[in-house]
Amino acid sequence: QSTWGKFELGRPPANTKIGAKRIHDVRVRGGSIKKRALRLDQGNFSWGSEAFSRKTRIIDVVYNASNNELRTKTLVKNAIVLVDPAPFRQWYESRYLQALGRREKKGGKDAATTETAEDDVLLKPRSKSCLAKYEKRQKEHAPLDPALDEQFLAGRLLACISSRPGQVGRCDGYILEGKELEFYMKKIKAKKS
Repeated sequence: QSTWGKFELGRPPANTKIGAKRIHDVRVRGGSIKKRALRLDQGNFSWGSEAFSRKTRIIDVVYNASNNELRTKTLVKNAIVLVDPAPFRQWYESRYLQALGRREKKGGKDAATTETAEDDVLLKPRSKSCLAKYEKRQKEHAPLDPALDEQFLAGRLLACISSRPGQVGRCDGYILEGKELEFYMKKIKAKKS
């Protein structure tokens, strides 16, 4: 006959949803504290090939490999989510002085310059030495993946959650690129059809 012990305790799942930040502290065995995220709307996502990360807004959950029922906007580890690309675009443009995720406006270059030189990073006046620095960066930089460029144009990036929101109270991850991006795009397309 076994008696119930504290070590056998099980708690209900967090089922973290997308919404205004709501995190509960849970005291666990050994006196530690876990952060149980019940709702989150942003996280820190890293762009692997560019080796930098930014805090950005989570838009939607589009795919979940572990359980398809969890596609109902539940944030769990390894879920594929859509994130806002604005912080990544701003960084890329200021770093390489190249337009990213911008559509060409009809009517030539004159129509495209609706923003003032102060507002737009690309139109800001720069010295010759500064422009030389950007040209060097552009030469050394590998061209951007066309699939990733398409996503920047659409205004949504596919990303994978690598933290455990129900355990650590954060929703951090990385932007999908290369073979991994192709794989998940096929999976999402198959789900839709």
